[in-house]
Amino acid sequence: MAGTSTHTVTNQPPPLVGYDVFTADRALVEAVDRYTGPDVLDEVRGELSALGRAAGSAQLQEWAVQANDCPPRLRSHDRYGHRIDEVEFHPAWHRLLGKGVSAGLTGAWTRPSGHVRRAAGFLVWAQAEAGTCCPLSMTHAAVPALRADPELAAEWEPRLASTVYDRELRPAGQKPGALFGMGMTEKQGGSDVRANTTGARPLAESGTYALTGHKWFCSAPMSDAFLVLAQAPDGLTCFLVPRVLPDGGRNTFLIQRLKDKLGNRSNASAEVEFDGTWARRVGEEGRGVHTIIGMVAATRLDCALGSAGLMRQAVAQAVHHCAHREAFGGKLVDKPLMRNVLADLALESEAATALALRLAAAYDDGGEQERAFLRLAVPAAKYWITKRCAPVAVEAAECLGGNGYVEDSGLPRLVRESPLNSIWEGAGNVQALDVLRALQREPGALDACLTEIGRAHGADHRLDRAVKDLFTELADLDGIEGRARRLGERLALALQGSLLVRHAPPEVADAFCASRLGGDHGASFGTLPAGLDLESVVDRARPA
Repeated sequence: MAGTSTHTVTNQPPPLVGYDVFTADRALVEAVDRYTGPDVLDEVRGELSALGRAAGSAQLQEWAVQANDCPPRLRSHDRYGHRIDEVEFHPAWHRLLGKGVSAGLTGAWTRPSGHVRRAAGFLVWAQAEAGTCCPLSMTHAAVPALRADPELAAEWEPRLASTVYDRELRPAGQKPGALFGMGMTEKQGGSDVRANTTGARPLAESGTYALTGHKWFCSAPMSDAFLVLAQAPDGLTCFLVPRVLPDGGRNTFLIQRLKDKLGNRSNASAEVEFDGTWARRVGEEGRGVHTIIGMVAATRLDCALGSAGLMRQAVAQAVHHCAHREAFGGKLVDKPLMRNVLADLALESEAATALALRLAAAYDDGGEQERAFLRLAVPAAKYWITKRCAPVAVEAAECLGGNGYVEDSGLPRLVRESPLNSIWEGAGNVQALDVLRALQREPGALDACLTEIGRAHGADHRLDRAVKDLFTELADLDGIEGRARRLGERLALALQGSLLVRHAPPEVADAFCASRLGGDHGASFGTLPAGLDLESVVDRARPA
């Protein structure tokens, strides 16, 4: 009929935009309150809320789309044929990275409650655009490695902690702030960095070397400097490689190609060639792994934080959609089966947030007991939290139905990003084996973790039973390497259970312990047992 419209839009949820990503996340807000010093709590809340509002804004969400739709491009030569080895980014990338730097996401080591406030900010920022988290993470994490050389640390730490982003390639001493990258793995060895073949030849100036070799993965290749591993005369050693030399000349940093990745499209990951590349030694010769391990541990925590952030955003999008979408005579969120799915996803997200922020608090404490706790808890948490991210993202996309499979929804970008943190900084087997290594070499690490878990002893019989099962696992050392994943999973779940029993609302702790520790759970999401207060769990997860 004339004048009849066929395109009247009804029953479509509004976009989740114009909200505060931080304050809308009750679990995160409570964790920040729990672990932040009272003298700076108001300051930290304000800081995180400002970042949360930015992350939830329409403008920043548009920048994130642009940065991913227009990925970085390699320019190996200029128009005249000079080799320049530069990577071009969309302007949106620089706006996003600049915002992350200005929010203090590279500076945690000397601020009051610095690690908790930064961890919360990192978790918020991962929900906005995860690609920029890579250079932000490596810049933050470079500090403990640089401290192996007090002179280098004094020179570089103020630059890394700066809240000013300067994208230009020029001597770092002339810049108000600097970013760090990392180049460890090589094509013949991957995670087995002791198989590296890049060579380091000592130069006349003490502590300086010329590097020759190929790095298979070098993240954020436009950074101002990189920590790399190479074989010096006395063995595998850590080096600082600047992009630009102090005299303004370009260091030899030959970008052979950019990786064409599944996700993380906005961020550049490169293969680079060193050919007489100038480098400064960090730490002692032959102690490269020992020197860089502090950086690795910090980036592994960031992997857990990043996955917790991705899960939170996936859950927020799913709950938001189902709270507005109607089907079969009512809101999707009120349908018993959908409520079961959403509650199950919410539990996974909150448990990840609780454990990741507890690890950040251990960094702030800095005591011997907490350092021992981190040695075991970080690989276990990195293993388990990052493993849970992909299934959560996929299930959340399914909650949106066909809309969740369409790029405009934003869920496909989360799905593509979701496996990344499980692979980077040591994949699942590497983390599980590191759990075993910590148990074998540092007895205090197990005591510290069991002390943390034991703070909830007697509060829930299913948690107590899970702890007994963990002891059984630890007592049986035959074939322990083949069971390393099971052990890492059980340790992480016990830690999450203890934290939720002590700090989360009873309905959240009850549902977690019944399903994850009590075994009353199927193989897929949405199989929580009857008798739980799932409505409250879902309502808690709903973004305001």
